[in-house]
Amino acid sequence: MTAPSPITILTADDHPLIRSGLAAVMSTEADLRVVAEAANGEEALEQYRAHRPDVVLMDLRMPVMDGLSATKAILAEFPDAKIIALTTYDGDEDVHRALAAGAQGYLLKDMLRTEVLSAVRSVHRGQRGIPPAVAARLAEHTPRVALTPRETEVLQLVAQGLSNVQVAARIGRTEGTVKVHLKNILEKLDADDRTGAVTTALQRGFIRLD
Repeated sequence: MTAPSPITILTADDHPLIRSGLAAVMSTEADLRVVAEAANGEEALEQYRAHRPDVVLMDLRMPVMDGLSATKAILAEFPDAKIIALTTYDGDEDVHRALAAGAQGYLLKDMLRTEVLSAVRSVHRGQRGIPPAVAARLAEHTPRVALTPRETEVLQLVAQGLSNVQVAARIGRTEGTVKVHLKNILEKLDADDRTGAVTTALQRGFIRLD
């Protein structure tokens, strides 16, 4: 009886050690095979076109083109592509963004080998690859309360240390408008002040300092 073809995998990560580690993990499994690697989002798209892998493990933070953009680009061209986000970002908003971009799974880089293998096989079967720890993080903040793009912009500027007057000048609005945005942000994030809002937003992945 002929053995089934292995699940082919593309790994996309700008760190060679991560890619080699994933290849080493997959090499121990008879039903999994890494067929291509990419160091940035553009390469991921090119390698997907060339190899049409069954599953993609996609880092979210990469140069040239980030993982979210690469995920959207691959799915726009290949709607049946199966992509798992692979990242160090553990905020619930990070997960929501990846799933909204079309990822069918979400893995943290420090997760156990068994969780990675399980997610790859689940996504290949057409199921979600969401480990219990990630699912629990999402459940902590259900229903989801999202910030608007303008609120996110204001909070990002506040996180950089700008005053209300400086934020208003940067976004081309009045100081009063900025105060309204901040009031809404505090309510949505259940924060008492600007510092608390920034801390919560960083923890949950609404904003980044880099």
